[in-house]
Amino acid sequence: MQEDHNFHQDSQHPALANVGSKRSSFSSSSRRSFLSRSSLLTAAGFVAGVTGVSLSGKQGGDTVQAQNIVGRSNYAKWLEKAYKVRVAAAKANQDIPIPPHPTNGDEERYSNKIGSDSRGLPHNKLGEVDLKAYESLTKAVTTFNHDDFENVILGGTRKLVNAQGPLAISLEGCHPAQISVPPPAALASPERAAEAVELYWQALLRDVPFYKLQNNTDDPLVLAAVEELNKLSAFKGPRENGRVTPQSLFRGSVTYVDKNDKSGITAKHVTPSGVLVGPHISQFALLNTPWGIQYVPPVIRTALPGNDFLTDYEEWLNVQNGGAPKSLNYDPVRRYIFTNRDLSEFSHAPGAAFFGAALILSTSLNAKDPLSGGIGAPFNGGNPFVKSKTQQGGNGSFGLGHLQALLSLGSSRTIRAAYWQKFFVHRTLRPEAYGGLVHNNIVNKTQYPIHSEILNSKAIAQSFSKFGSYLLPHGYPEGSPIHSSYVGGAAAIAGVNATILKAYFDESFVIPNPVVPDPNDPTKVIPYVGEPLTVGGELNKLATNYTLGRGHGGIHWRTDGSAALALGEEVAISLLKDERLGYNEKFNGFTFTKFDGTKITV
Repeated sequence: MQEDHNFHQDSQHPALANVGSKRSSFSSSSRRSFLSRSSLLTAAGFVAGVTGVSLSGKQGGDTVQAQNIVGRSNYAKWLEKAYKVRVAAAKANQDIPIPPHPTNGDEERYSNKIGSDSRGLPHNKLGEVDLKAYESLTKAVTTFNHDDFENVILGGTRKLVNAQGPLAISLEGCHPAQISVPPPAALASPERAAEAVELYWQALLRDVPFYKLQNNTDDPLVLAAVEELNKLSAFKGPRENGRVTPQSLFRGSVTYVDKNDKSGITAKHVTPSGVLVGPHISQFALLNTPWGIQYVPPVIRTALPGNDFLTDYEEWLNVQNGGAPKSLNYDPVRRYIFTNRDLSEFSHAPGAAFFGAALILSTSLNAKDPLSGGIGAPFNGGNPFVKSKTQQGGNGSFGLGHLQALLSLGSSRTIRAAYWQKFFVHRTLRPEAYGGLVHNNIVNKTQYPIHSEILNSKAIAQSFSKFGSYLLPHGYPEGSPIHSSYVGGAAAIAGVNATILKAYFDESFVIPNPVVPDPNDPTKVIPYVGEPLTVGGELNKLATNYTLGRGHGGIHWRTDGSAALALGEEVAISLLKDERLGYNEKFNGFTFTKFDGTKITV
């Protein structure tokens, strides 16, 4: 007897009901023709192809009646369902309008391209790019031609990083061009100068422990940084009661396009919930990561104090040209994240932090084995199995394996979106190149259009006193990757992964037994005592830690990361919308909180 399955999802998703006989660019007859030619799309074809048994079942020995296998279910209808889901997802994504993509105008404004990223290409002694080389890059990103990318003129041995990645067509989620970010700060603007002042202070405070970034601190450098940031006319970082404080110093923010401005130019800066609460470092970077019956301790390999790079002009110019960098000297003792330098090293090799957070969240507390236990956070209330009496989720849907697959997929797709902005829209200069403009203005009396708030800053004076040049001191010997600054790729990964994790787990769950590094011995932790720390708040904090860590290394402006977090969030929402179309479970959507505090159901 043939079973006729009830495909209840069609009624849950009106988009699917509209995908039937009317199929744009792929007719019903062509669909039937395609299915008839593709024997592997039928169970009968699969059985015949793999086992060698004929459809009539007359090939000697024990035979299999293929028609009986097919008859166990209406497979043709399942195929039709799969087709309809994919078309519905494609149609829904096609209907998303392409927003404005305004730039800061620097590429057109400066004929010598001083406001644009050109690292890895050849430069003159002032660090100004060879224009023929720059034209070879802009030709490639205009034609999208693989051979043109192969013909980009490089200045050294370092290569462009994944320039064609954004040109791949994703089969899930919207296209990168359908996600907007506000334009980055212009080269000559006070906003860019303010971000530069913050970066110089981050370099000066690279080895100051995080416990000194508290409102009761007496650290003179911390207080000097706070004082100067409060005087800047256009600083966009977090504040408490309208002012930058030691507690808010170097904490994260997120930047959206202001939806009230249809031009896409106006930015909206927010501080996500939880970012200013409690310790500077997220619990997900301080707790053991369960790994089955093993665990991964959170202590890190970090660089020794004094590992500061690109402050020598010839070293700086070599890196601009794509030359081989120096190497780091590492501390032989691993420890918990304790300083800005530690956080920059934590963010130096992106990728694993959010996979670890998923394991911490999903693994139960284990009193008998506390080292390899997690925090046992409840699933998001929208999970259809939370209240089920007979079922639970798994690797196929609504369980850890499914979540892990989404995290990996999200990382790839958000890089495509971030690199679209980097290569094909903005091509914004990196902080290290800006530092070269500052240095040459002061030392070589060039007249680059750099705002006075950075040229006259205490941060610049202190940096020169310590390092002997006006170049921005970097924590990474190689400086930045060979692609432009805006938006940050690692930050986009943080945005997409934090959002997916918030969709999967109960954001309001209070993390049990939180810890902080021991101020007297950062190879140990001690209990944290203070305001409760929630899953949602600490995921937001992890995302901004991860993002600001790149700034502590010197390679990103604050808004590179803050805009990328919003972009990653949008990619996550897009993927979750597509994923939802395919579920068989009765599912009303995941409700979670965006970085800007608004609730959304996907």
